[in-house]
Amino acid sequence: MADSAETQELVYLVTGGCGFLGEHVVRMLLQREPRLRELRIFDLHLGPWLEELKTGPVQVTAIQGDVTQAHEVAAAVAGAHVVIHTAGLVDVFGKTSPETIHEVNVQGTQNVIEACVQTGTRFLIYTSSMEVVGPNIKGQPFYRGNENTPYEAVHRHPYPCSKALAEQLVLEANGREVLGGLPLVTCALRPTGIYGEGHQIMRDFYHQGLRLGGRLFRAIPASVEHGRVYVGNVAWMHVLVARELEHRAALMGGQVYFCYDNSPYKSYEDFNMEFLGPCGLRLVGTRPLMPYWLLVLLAALNTLLQWLLRPLMLYAPLLNPYTLAVANTTFTVSTDKARRHFGYEPLFSWEESRTRTIRWVQTVEGSA
Repeated sequence: MADSAETQELVYLVTGGCGFLGEHVVRMLLQREPRLRELRIFDLHLGPWLEELKTGPVQVTAIQGDVTQAHEVAAAVAGAHVVIHTAGLVDVFGKTSPETIHEVNVQGTQNVIEACVQTGTRFLIYTSSMEVVGPNIKGQPFYRGNENTPYEAVHRHPYPCSKALAEQLVLEANGREVLGGLPLVTCALRPTGIYGEGHQIMRDFYHQGLRLGGRLFRAIPASVEHGRVYVGNVAWMHVLVARELEHRAALMGGQVYFCYDNSPYKSYEDFNMEFLGPCGLRLVGTRPLMPYWLLVLLAALNTLLQWLLRPLMLYAPLLNPYTLAVANTTFTVSTDKARRHFGYEPLFSWEESRTRTIRWVQTVEGSA
């Protein structure tokens, strides 16, 4: 931060600080931001692991709150120098209603922006998603693209629609006058598919493989490539942006950055096997077990069943038209914008990211 902020220790707020990414951002800030005086963690569900952080030199303040409640957000933001807004509802399986997804992701983000304006907090980093861009519903590939690569972003699913709207709100808020007369400086990070310790979907695939006798069956052609990024490197990029945002406000304000590291481009299934394979699972088949048309039919059937069963029970299968389209569409990014604008380099190599993730999977309940 600038001289006025550097002469005093800083206060950071992480919304969604107990989520998958949020926890890694919290721990990374405590390790890598020496100017911290207070770190506020705002989440609807506070994790017991927060207690272990309260013995260090930084004041760790846990705030149980809901981003959809504007007064709770404003109280948490007041007095903070930087807000890292990771809170959001990630749901591509239909576990929650479209209205709830919109309320949390869009209205919640609007609440964070207004809280910054009303309290004088000038620096806001938003965790967006590559799904703001794609893959789109037409299944058009995005091959080694960057932030300026033309691509038709066409969405119908509530989750990517909500993330796109929220990102737009954040970027349009850049330059708004906050309490005290200075401009708000915002930017958004778009991680590709995040993996690493605590990744719920990886855990789900692992348990699914155990139930099937240590086997997973190939459903996606190996030729379909996806960009994946280690959660530690995503957290590191957030810390770097927060550190540089004031010094480089004219360059970084209102910008979006793809968040990627050196993880290999592979299909979702082949990539997951980088971690699940050493833990005893094997991927059966060199080609998809079922033809694509049958998967489309099953995905549509799952959607119908979900609708029919909603009054009686929650039915949220992994396969639906949206997840099928994402898994079957090549979407890889290759960008140096983050390096050029604020000096980002991955903190963790692919080898270390892989080792850390394998070690975590091995500790998951039910592992061999």
